[in-house]
Amino acid sequence: MDFGIAFAPLVPVEVLWAALAAVTLVAGLLLFIRSRGAPLRIAGLALLALALANPSFTREDRQPLSSVAVVIIDKSPSQGFGDRLAQTEAVRAALAQRLARIPGLETRVVEAGEADGETEGTRLFSALGAALADVPPDRIAGAVLVTDGRVHDVPGDAAALGFSAPVHALITGHPDERDRRVVLLSAPRFGIVGQSQTLVFRVEDSGVPPGPAQVTVRRDGDTLESRSVRSGEKVSVQIPIPHAGANIVEIEASALEGELTPVNNRAVVSIDGVRDKLRVLLVSGEPHAGERTWRNLLKSDASVDLVHFTILRPPEKQDGTPINELSLIAFPTRELFQQRINDFQLIIFDRYARQGVLPLIYFDNIARYVREGGAVLVAAGPDYATPGSIWRTPLDVILPAEPSGETTDRPFHARLSEQGKRHPVTRDLDGANSDPPHWSRWFRLVDTRNPNGTVVMHGPDDKPLLVLSRQGEGRVALLLSDHIWLWARGYEGGGPHLDLLRRLSHWLMKQPDLEEEALRLSSHGRELTIERQTMADSVDPVIVTSPSGQTRTVTLGASEPGVWRADVPAGELGLWRASDGKLTALTNIGPANPREFAEVTSTTDVLGPLTAATGGDARRVADASGVTVPRVLPVRSSETFKGEDWIGLKMRDASVVRGIGVLPVFAGVLGLLLLLSSVAATWLREGR
Repeated sequence: MDFGIAFAPLVPVEVLWAALAAVTLVAGLLLFIRSRGAPLRIAGLALLALALANPSFTREDRQPLSSVAVVIIDKSPSQGFGDRLAQTEAVRAALAQRLARIPGLETRVVEAGEADGETEGTRLFSALGAALADVPPDRIAGAVLVTDGRVHDVPGDAAALGFSAPVHALITGHPDERDRRVVLLSAPRFGIVGQSQTLVFRVEDSGVPPGPAQVTVRRDGDTLESRSVRSGEKVSVQIPIPHAGANIVEIEASALEGELTPVNNRAVVSIDGVRDKLRVLLVSGEPHAGERTWRNLLKSDASVDLVHFTILRPPEKQDGTPINELSLIAFPTRELFQQRINDFQLIIFDRYARQGVLPLIYFDNIARYVREGGAVLVAAGPDYATPGSIWRTPLDVILPAEPSGETTDRPFHARLSEQGKRHPVTRDLDGANSDPPHWSRWFRLVDTRNPNGTVVMHGPDDKPLLVLSRQGEGRVALLLSDHIWLWARGYEGGGPHLDLLRRLSHWLMKQPDLEEEALRLSSHGRELTIERQTMADSVDPVIVTSPSGQTRTVTLGASEPGVWRADVPAGELGLWRASDGKLTALTNIGPANPREFAEVTSTTDVLGPLTAATGGDARRVADASGVTVPRVLPVRSSETFKGEDWIGLKMRDASVVRGIGVLPVFAGVLGLLLLLSSVAATWLREGR
């Protein structure tokens, strides 16, 4: 209970100060002239001025509040190394007993670091701030962190904590821990397909002198090189980028004898392969209605560099007009089909027939270009069925169907074959699932025989319409109708020409997403999705390997034609693998190289400066005899809250007011008596 006095002036403050000044002046004058009864007169005037100030006696009923201490338990993944978890639980139990014996102390225990430790490192001070968000700073007694010392959100100074109380760190782990890790110094995010990128890394050993380490570099699971390096030295390695999309590179160092964990002996980099420019050569044998369909499609793709020639004046149409009077551009056949043919990723022949423009030797070059990894698309019209067909060139060894010499000229709907329903080029084309398909009819088909590729679309009477083939390292596609432009023009509602032609051209240029046989591994939070794309009727089980080396066999289920899937939980951070014995897929869960696993040896150095600035301490709890937890003492007034075998908490004197009593001095009978007494005393003195 506290007592005090308060003032509530009855007049404005300016009037009150003027009255006090007048009383002081009169009192000084009375004293100066040594007037009889001056003390009584001054006392009476003072009481009148005091009455204007309206004083009151106050009484407060206060209830003391407890001081608040927070214990933060580090549950981040690095606490699972060695016997740190056992040490943490022992410290937790001992602290609970010792803090419970301190009167007037409220203890809050918070577990932190388990969720954010995977992505942002160990964030204990964020948890500390959240635990004290509803506590005034004058009630905070301090904080005790039970951790391995690898904390990634340590404030720059003690003032950033928002309170003035000690912070202590009880460090788990052992001082003689040793560990090896791979540190990436320079890692590109993108690379041009067909070129190489440079990775720079260093192997670091903690707890032992620098020594040799065997390092293996892999890309997409395939070993690129293995070499011996010395820890602490900077190492550069060249990584070829063979394909578009993610190229996952692993750098793995051999284990260090007696090291804490091998989880950080490997660094992972995902380099996105991008094509500089997809160069496409489009050769149109003659102007026709569908010619612009191909041109518009390829020109609309910013990644495609299109070279287009239309043959308007074949040799048999010579009429004697001088060349210098023609506005046509000569077809640079030698430059395109001999000198620079390998600069193109795709060559398209659109209704092209032999017209003497290309010598036969150039078709030999084209066939060799395909076998060595190039791609050719033939969009055939009636020309393919004539004696001048492009089939009757050295390209016959790579084209997947021989013309019969006839054409089918009647309306029909293009339909997907059973293989076409599984092939990524034609699977799930919009409108394909209807009967008839929900797209417009075509009116012409070139008849063929002996198809030796994959027929993905049929015409009337199940005749081949779109045939895909692999030749050596390259690919060939044969479209046996020139009426796809009807889809582009919207005839009878049109059709999915953009999807079909874009997928077709990208399959020819070996886009990874359009491979017929592929195994893919993707992650969604803590769940892995395994997807097997195939043209077969069944798939083999997949063996999934976790970052720690544990394996499990997963049976995939049919999801849609040509696609088999399964979902499995992923309980570990790092690089996961899936393999069915033929194909291998990789994906990374969480950040490629988590901060939590960058440095795993326990230390007092990270938290030491902050704890010292608050008057607290950072000390290890494990020694040769086991786990030793310091005593916890309440401290009222001191700048130091630590000793050889103890740590302290700053006890507070905070309280809350439960009730207030007020007694005005000059109100009611009491005030009247005081004023009358002063007047009566003055009158009596004057009456003598």
